[in-house]
Amino acid sequence: MNKTWIWSLTVALAGFLFGFDTVVISGANAPIKELWQTSAWFHGVFIMSMALWGTVLGSLAGGIPTKRIGRKNTLIWVGVLYLVSALGSGLASDPYMFSFFRFLGGVGVGASTVAAPTYISEISTAKNRGRLVAMYQFNIVFGILIAFISNFLLDGFNGTNDWRWMLGIEAIPAALYCLLIFGVPNSPRWLAVTKGNDAQALQTLELLLNDSNAAKKELAEIKRHTNTTSVQDNVFNGKFKKPLQLAFLLAFFNQLSGINFILYYAPVILENAGFASSDSLLSSISIGGTNLLFTFIGLYLIDKMGR
Repeated sequence: MNKTWIWSLTVALAGFLFGFDTVVISGANAPIKELWQTSAWFHGVFIMSMALWGTVLGSLAGGIPTKRIGRKNTLIWVGVLYLVSALGSGLASDPYMFSFFRFLGGVGVGASTVAAPTYISEISTAKNRGRLVAMYQFNIVFGILIAFISNFLLDGFNGTNDWRWMLGIEAIPAALYCLLIFGVPNSPRWLAVTKGNDAQALQTLELLLNDSNAAKKELAEIKRHTNTTSVQDNVFNGKFKKPLQLAFLLAFFNQLSGINFILYYAPVILENAGFASSDSLLSSISIGGTNLLFTFIGLYLIDKMGR
């Protein structure tokens, strides 16, 4: 496995944490509601949804650190946010503290959706770019499945504190991710275009391509493309305008479908559908499994039939 795949897989682990962090709250929903006895409004808008509010902020503002401090450094901070959020949520003594730490995790989720795909696309070639960037999406749904499984396995682990373990266990993959991300280099495009550090950009390209001449040609192409075209010309006008609009609408309607509601409240929904309370966490795994299965199918179709 070459360095492009290794570094892409490492960065794509941010997607795993994204998926895990999104769904792990489903197992903590009922015990938290019983413990803190907050109003239905507060429970829904803050306790259950603060991660989503953070995701909105992180996705909107994530481009700022991604450009200023780099993709790698942004992803390091994403890992730190996941780690702090997991530990803080698991140890929270009141609903306000819990909501705050969930918000931090959401910021990490949002920022990762900007920094991780950008990094992967910038270290990959045109031939394997689609497949490598898709690893991020695959890891999201894989993280969702693992969160459902983790919640089921930890149910009954420590009595009334089960939910703390469900949330806190995310600190393990988050800490591992923080360590691994230090091993990836800065994006060569960011080094060359934003920092003007051609020497370090060339060094990274040589590691990626294993060919000094090819690395020099790639660096020259990056510089030429940057000097002759703007992002606005490339993305918001001409032939890319319609695909961009369609991609935006697809993502918009995906969220409007209510999928997050199903993921967040899967055990409750299944209980209301007639499943026994003790079986709801186990049955929730089928939702994660179905999600993963159709992601596989989608990636296969994209690879075979094109976008």
